[in-house]
Parts: sequence; structure tokens; C-alpha cells
Amino acid sequence: DILVDGQLCDCDNVVNCKVGDPIPLQVKLTNWSKHSVGPFALTVMPYQDYQNGVHNYELQDAITFVGSNTFYIDSVKPTKDSVYFGALLFLYTGDFYLNIKFHEDNCSRELPLSWFCLPSVHIRATEPVV
Repeated sequence: DILVDGQLCDCDNVVNCKVGDPIPLQVKLTNWSKHSVGPFALTVMPYQDYQNGVHNYELQDAITFVGSNTFYIDSVKPTKDSVYFGALLFLYTGDFYLNIKFHEDNCSRELPLSWFCLPSVHIRATEPVV
């Protein structure tokens, strides 16, 4: 599950936030396999979709992370959850998306396939109300 500003994200949900306000990000992974999984890392990569097949990942001037955009995970035990917290800070208005990539450090253990099908995260940053 992915939550942005406390809202569960799915493919039909747009999360609205205000420019300049830190927005909490939570990624919850559940290991339904019979084996522990890890170590690995997950990286949150924001981008803009220009709706013509072009994605812009060069957003260092538009979005910043409070802390790191990469979470390092030692292991997730069978049938257990592991939750990771971070925060985003939008500096400009616009529609943004989050791409979550996994980096496996141990090639002998595969990550659950469901983790590669995380929902699309769509965030709309708007001007703060004065």
C-alpha cells in the first residue's frame, strides 16, 4: 500500500497538496511468501507525464525529499509488514507522479511480484490559500 498525506493511493485517486507543505509518504510492503525477502532498497522517483509518452524525471527544482528518496531494507519476514516513511516537498504547482523502483542486493532471493505492481501515485500540487 502507498499512502500520500494519509490518503491511500490507487490508480483512480489524485492526492491534492499545497506547494510548500511537507507531504507525508508511507510505503507498506507485505511479504506473503514463505521466505524472508531482503536485503534490498526502494527508491521513490517523482516525474511529470506529458501525455505523449515522454516522462520528465528532471524535477530537482520542483520537488525535494525531506530525508532521502531511497529506503534501505534489511529484510521482511514471511507474512509480516514493513512500513517506510518519508516526506515530499513540492516547490511548484503541477501534476506529478511517483515511480517506485526496487533494487535487490541479494540475487539469490526474488522480491514478491506484487511489489512490482504498486499502484500509480498521482499528486496535484496547488498554490497555498493565503
